[in-house]
Amino acid sequence: MTPVLFIHGLWLHSSSWAPWMEMFSAAGYDPYAAGWPGEPDTVEAARANPDAVADVGIDDLVEHHAKLIAELPGKPILVGHSFGGMFAQKLLGMDLAVAAVAIDAAQFKGVLPLPLSSLHATFPVFRGPSNKHRAVSLTEEQFRYAFAGAVSEEESRELWAAWAIPSPGKPLFEAASANFSPHSPATVATRNAERGPLLLTMGGQDRTVPEAITKAEYKKYRDSGAITDLHEFPDRSHSLTIDHGWMEIARDALDWLDEQGLGR
Repeated sequence: MTPVLFIHGLWLHSSSWAPWMEMFSAAGYDPYAAGWPGEPDTVEAARANPDAVADVGIDDLVEHHAKLIAELPGKPILVGHSFGGMFAQKLLGMDLAVAAVAIDAAQFKGVLPLPLSSLHATFPVFRGPSNKHRAVSLTEEQFRYAFAGAVSEEESRELWAAWAIPSPGKPLFEAASANFSPHSPATVATRNAERGPLLLTMGGQDRTVPEAITKAEYKKYRDSGAITDLHEFPDRSHSLTIDHGWMEIARDALDWLDEQGLGR
């Protein structure tokens, strides 16, 4: 069976991938999901010890997942959300995966749009320079704006209670300065023509990674001969991997993998 490594982004625990893992397992894949460096095994433990993930940056996270990949029984498919989507693209560009699905992926170096909603969604981190070296939590209200604007208030509260954890601020600071840094860790090898297929998925109601960012990412691959596809879900927000409609996104990813002829 082909291994699939699920990579989460900021403010979600790795256990949020559990429904996806069940679905991919039933479809014949071998699913794995691991937390970020220092991330405790449960949401409750992560909330109780936010310092465990403080000061972890993009290079740390990419290296962490590269080591996980090396321990898998074969070269995996990567499925990443938000910053996990950026990491999936970096790792694919490093030829460490056979394919990747990047869902509402955080912007990388060379991607220029910076919508106001993105600034608002990430303000809890950027409000203080010291947050670069700290872990930051989202309140219920902040989570609703950044993640769950396309679902009911009740569902947003349930999602926050179930999955939201503190996350390091450093990756956001690194991504924000990427276009001014010649050696930014937020660099992706978009011109690698030998890499495996890539699917970029975006939610049209996403405030954290608005469609302008994902479309700009897609354009960065125009000089690559490798397969790069873009799928849009106009009525979905940043919570599209965990809210009541997650199965539609997962099924679309499975169908796309079938189209690429990637074995299970």
